[in-house]
Amino acid sequence: MTGSLIQFLLFLAVTGFAVYLFGRVVYHRYLYIRLGKSVNLKTEAKARLKEFAIQVFGQTKLLKDKKSGIMHIVIFYGFIILQLGALDLILKGLIGHGLPMPGYDYFTLMQEVTVALILLAMGYATYRRYVEKLKRLKRGWKPSIVIFFIFFLMLSVVVSGGFEQIKEGMETSAFAPISSLFAAAFSGMSHTAATVGFYISWWMHLLILLSFLIYVPQSKHFHIITAPINILLRRTEPTGKLASLDLEDEEAESFGVGKIEDFTQKQMLDFYSCVECGRCTNVCPANTTGKMLSPMHLITKLRDHLTEKGAAITSKSPWVPAFAFASPSTHNPLEVELIGGVITEEELWACTTCRNCEDQCPVGNEHVDKIIDLRRHLVLTQGIMPHDGQRALQNIERQGNPWGISRNDRVKWVKEVDPDDELGVRTVKENPEFEYLFFLGSMGAYDNRSRKITHSFVKLMKEAGVTFAILGNEEKNSGDTPRRMGNEFLFQQLCADNIATFQKYKVQKIVTTCPHTYHTFKNEYPEFGLTADVFHHTELLDLWVKEGRLKPQHEVRERITYHDSCYLGRYNEVYEEPRNVLRAIPGVELVEQARSRENSMCCGAGGGMMWMEETAGTRVNVARTEQLLSVKPTVISSACPYCLTMVEDGTKLKEVEEQVKARDIAEILALSVFGTP
Repeated sequence: MTGSLIQFLLFLAVTGFAVYLFGRVVYHRYLYIRLGKSVNLKTEAKARLKEFAIQVFGQTKLLKDKKSGIMHIVIFYGFIILQLGALDLILKGLIGHGLPMPGYDYFTLMQEVTVALILLAMGYATYRRYVEKLKRLKRGWKPSIVIFFIFFLMLSVVVSGGFEQIKEGMETSAFAPISSLFAAAFSGMSHTAATVGFYISWWMHLLILLSFLIYVPQSKHFHIITAPINILLRRTEPTGKLASLDLEDEEAESFGVGKIEDFTQKQMLDFYSCVECGRCTNVCPANTTGKMLSPMHLITKLRDHLTEKGAAITSKSPWVPAFAFASPSTHNPLEVELIGGVITEEELWACTTCRNCEDQCPVGNEHVDKIIDLRRHLVLTQGIMPHDGQRALQNIERQGNPWGISRNDRVKWVKEVDPDDELGVRTVKENPEFEYLFFLGSMGAYDNRSRKITHSFVKLMKEAGVTFAILGNEEKNSGDTPRRMGNEFLFQQLCADNIATFQKYKVQKIVTTCPHTYHTFKNEYPEFGLTADVFHHTELLDLWVKEGRLKPQHEVRERITYHDSCYLGRYNEVYEEPRNVLRAIPGVELVEQARSRENSMCCGAGGGMMWMEETAGTRVNVARTEQLLSVKPTVISSACPYCLTMVEDGTKLKEVEEQVKARDIAEILALSVFGTP
């Protein structure tokens, strides 16, 4: 009786102290997150809970990599199942018997099978990290310590079960096969020795479990707690929509993020949710072509800086026990510059804003908005930007286009592509009864190659019997480039001017061939007052083909692979419409290559990179073109003037431009509808 009381009191003391340490570590990190700006999240409980259930319990993001996804599902659900087993084992050590439940033998079998599956999963995890040596996975004692925790935790379960069988004189059981094997190996052991062995393994199980509990919030495994919260509190606004800056705030000392406290609390929660799986970096076009940017390291560096600076500001240590986790600091975190000291400018300007990192992230982290916020500080507060990017923005500000061509030349394309006025292209002033405003964008109006897309789409609109008009010289840049490059002031100015123009001419529907314009108008302009419906040209072409307003009748004998634009695909989930158009064209053989749809690799032009030179590593467009050429197409199709330009440049650099053509969906459809020019 005395022994049982001592056992119980020791259990309470050890468990209570461990829970206290765990709570202390979590609370201190909560205080660090509180240093960030508060954010108003929309309630939308039903939608949030649905997505929470899908991602947390369905593990949908993890299954993008099926091998590691299945491995993680086994570990995730295994640990849920083993919680009852842990409670059962603890009760056996305290009161002499386990959980009173019907079908206890089947419960025991389920526990042992789960232990075996988790050990197999951890073995595979070790193989991937140390034998297969996946580039995206870190190696060393820190990433591996959890493997030892889980292995010895599982070992303690079966050893305790084996000693229990010997201690209680239980027969070998098919319901406890692993424990029975262990018991059979030590069948000659005395009752006293078995009892001592049971309590040693029982305490081993408890101490490992509690040590793991304390370790979790001090490591990347904090995601076990923060990731479900992060997914639950995710932004429910349109995908990729950037938060606006209040440029009228007279009390603002700076704009963008210049110090870690300028991030929102939700963004800081992202930092502590990172599991360091490397999936984001593995698909990052900048990283895979030799640039400095690694989305994973971006997040972890921000996390570590927040932890250091948060500890300095709050005087609350992030580590327990300090001797085991804390390392002596070689700098004062209060004096470290966020940009320059933690994150380099080169990293920030390497991002193409493609969002492949976010699409792959299993814990719902958003990388792009943080990079844009840091760019905003550089541009708006410090006045720093690469020279070629600065020149493009100055040209947009002065002439409404990145090249600095006269704004009065914006409508010249009409005479050049339709000198005899056969297409009847009219401005909104000349044709006020239009149904669609065709917003060309700078590429569609000025770029000679993109004008061919404009020409094809105009012909198709006329064939479909659509009434449309253009703004002509009144059209301005959409503001996508300035916003992604950090010049929020110029974006908001262009946004206000464009919306005023749309309202002036009572625009109800807008169509554009540029996914960047499409995304900006559809998802970001409504915050500033735009009420018109916005369409990408592939959406309308798909609709008009289905309705029979456009009839693809001439064969186009080409082997075509389609390149998904980031801003059309990942940002707006327009995947099938362009493919539907290609499928409707007789003679077309549509072939998919590995990096397609939501996993499509960026062409390298997004985030303002269209207007800046790449100075490190391989050119992104060349790497992407090589992927597209891998399926041996005769035509590479796209639905974005930026992508078309980058891919066409890629085929020239690979010296295959005569064998493989780059064509927009509208150009290919026009060829089928109207025949060979």
